[in-house]
Amino acid sequence: MGSLQLCPPLLPSLVRRRQPAAPTATAPHIRCALSKHGQRLLRSLAAAAGDAAAEDRLIRKFVSSSPKSASLNALSHLLPHPHLSSLALPLYDKIREAPWFRWNAKLAADIIASLEKQGLTAESKSLAAEAIAKLGQKDRDVALLYCHLIDSLAELKSESGFDTYLARLKRIVDDSSSAYVKRRGYGSMIKGLSEMGRPGEAESLMEEMRPRGIELSDFEAKAVVYGYGKLGLFDDMSRNIDKMDERGFEIDTVCANMVLSSYGNSCDLSKMLSWLRRMKATAIPFSIRTYNTVTNSCPTIMSLLQDSSGFPLSLQELNGALDSEEGVLVEELVDSPVLSEAMEWDPSEAKLDLHGMHLGSAYLIMLQWMEEMRRRLDGGEYVIPAEVTVVCGSGKHSAIRGESPVKQMVKAMLGQLRSPMRIDRRNVGCFVAKGRVLKDWLCTD
Repeated sequence: MGSLQLCPPLLPSLVRRRQPAAPTATAPHIRCALSKHGQRLLRSLAAAAGDAAAEDRLIRKFVSSSPKSASLNALSHLLPHPHLSSLALPLYDKIREAPWFRWNAKLAADIIASLEKQGLTAESKSLAAEAIAKLGQKDRDVALLYCHLIDSLAELKSESGFDTYLARLKRIVDDSSSAYVKRRGYGSMIKGLSEMGRPGEAESLMEEMRPRGIELSDFEAKAVVYGYGKLGLFDDMSRNIDKMDERGFEIDTVCANMVLSSYGNSCDLSKMLSWLRRMKATAIPFSIRTYNTVTNSCPTIMSLLQDSSGFPLSLQELNGALDSEEGVLVEELVDSPVLSEAMEWDPSEAKLDLHGMHLGSAYLIMLQWMEEMRRRLDGGEYVIPAEVTVVCGSGKHSAIRGESPVKQMVKAMLGQLRSPMRIDRRNVGCFVAKGRVLKDWLCTD
């Protein structure tokens, strides 16, 4: 299992061009960072690959010595793992023997979908049959299981099983008299088809809803918009945005970010610029995700950040390094209230919180922040805070626990600037300095 990389190298490889995730109307399936205990399990399983007895011992020992949260978290990391997903079912079987285990449809659906993705159709069908038997004749619960299955299969991009469970869910939805089952079922089918690259079918289902008396929401409309956008079918995407407008749905920040992401995936910076300007003209607020999407799509910014010892250290320097198109995109971002929303200021502490920002966003916000701090500390309008803090996070929620690319970038930036800010001894995810010390450094010519 040589390709299992739990501890990747640090700079300059901290720059991973992260494609923005599709915003949705419901919470996405998010995996917390794997604990050290869980990392040890994955390493041990990788070393024992092919030895069924050793794998069984490792899994049994792990579950017996782990709390519920650690066991379920490890399972969530095994499910999508290309080399270790085959061990998800053995781990699930051991988890089901734990005294704290309580069956739930979402977890069962994740396992069934993972088995389908691996091509283990017989095992998948057996587990699905067990789940259906457990639910009995409760149409609402069975429909919800199928909804979870469609969600999980779409997340894994598993062609295997998707159409089968889609057809079953459609039959239940057509036959049900429950408004909840119909609404929930259509939502999962439309979102799933859109994520599977079949937005035309999703749009057809969406058009079925209103004649059948099922209320259409912006959830389905946004799913179809983003489905077309991911495929680069921008005319269809724009047509559906117009339909949203006609139906009275708000074109909000979430929807605008979907459009920006679609154009970014196609490296169409001119259309991204048009959308940023449309957002401003129609008072659609920018968000951290807006920053993430745009900066991830600026090749010069991402390239500059690969050299931790030489990226521009001011907005003016950065502007000089960018071509005209990227430069105008950055100007549009900078001319927004996102920085002020990330800042707190009172006499005891001034704080900048970089949580949720990708590398390029955090870099741009840091450049803005230093200019804003200089203006505030040198102008006499603001009380000098006792302490100044930049919150980067310690990497608990990074892809690899404990390793934060944003923290490494901020550290490199502050080091090049010879800033007095240092890692906080009480919280290694923060950089701190006394307010007056920072003022003296920033405001001295």
